[in-house]
Amino acid sequence: MTPPATRDPATPLWRAVIVLRVVTLLFAVGAALVHRAEYQRAWLAWTVLGVMAAWTLVTSTSYAREAGRRSGLVIADVLLTCALMLTSPLVLSDAQYARTAPLITTVWVAVAPLTAGARFGASGGVLAGLAVAVGTGFARMRFDLDVVRDGVLLCASALLVGMAATTARRSAEVLARALRTEAATAERERLARSIHDSVLQVLARVRRRGGELGGEAADLARLAGEQEIALRALVTTEPVKPSGRGTTDLRAALQLLATPSVQVSAPAGEVELPAHVTEELVAVAREALSNVEKHAGPDAHAWVLLEDLGDEVVVSVRDDGPGIPDGRLESAAAQGHLGVLESIRGRARDLGGSAALDTAPGSGTEWEVRVPTRRGTR
Repeated sequence: MTPPATRDPATPLWRAVIVLRVVTLLFAVGAALVHRAEYQRAWLAWTVLGVMAAWTLVTSTSYAREAGRRSGLVIADVLLTCALMLTSPLVLSDAQYARTAPLITTVWVAVAPLTAGARFGASGGVLAGLAVAVGTGFARMRFDLDVVRDGVLLCASALLVGMAATTARRSAEVLARALRTEAATAERERLARSIHDSVLQVLARVRRRGGELGGEAADLARLAGEQEIALRALVTTEPVKPSGRGTTDLRAALQLLATPSVQVSAPAGEVELPAHVTEELVAVAREALSNVEKHAGPDAHAWVLLEDLGDEVVVSVRDDGPGIPDGRLESAAAQGHLGVLESIRGRARDLGGSAALDTAPGSGTEWEVRVPTRRGTR
């Protein structure tokens, strides 16, 4: 049995298309019975109806199964429908054309654009509707208001079915992703409770007791505190891995940088960016924090702030250290030390963004990196 998450959410539309095809076939047979005495080639009319019946059986059997809804079959459906309709000039008499009698295929041809809409979405359905409309004009041997009206109805119905199919698939994808997130969150909460009752309590006790004893025990307490925070972040943050669209959550990746001396603040929701953009921004934050550790002293604290502004994301790294003296970066660059320029500004520039440094002696250092998300141009 196919798991619910992998079922085609447009299946009800396919079932409706199958029922409609059977109903329109019966209508075509009834119309042929009514006009059978007027056809100039009655044998060809019944041959076309036989092909229509056989094709209805083939497509209904195939469309009832997800594996049978192949693109090639749907395209063949549209082409065969047009071909059968174009036999009408050989079947209908001049008198029937004079009074605008129905074509041999009648309303049966309206189903093919609907199948294209269910398979390819709104654009595919409209193209199929246009193809059938043009075929109708050739079968009628004229393009008048009635043909245009039929074409508009075909395209509109296929457009609606295509939009419904696309919306259903997107909604199912969102629901499946939400269910996976909910399941992962529940599992992390279960692990967090289990770890809190054992490992985290031990680390917290070591951190408190080591701080009270001082000396080397204080160093052990500091290490225990760092591991406590890292472990808490690990069990409470969703794993950073690319999604099906090749994106990762920058918020989750930055939260793993938290330590007793580094505080991370981020939006409540996910901040999805292309995986390589997330990696580069995390590398920028690591480089900035590395500079804090090297130059601001062991007692310095740092704050990482993530802001999602829609068309761009802003990552700020600030510390309470002594700041960078005037001319220090220029002097380092002149001596060939391009670590800050290449690691932070260079990465921001490669991502199409910018990196601004705000520092002064005695007032700490703050890096502000802005990178466009290009969400508005998707």
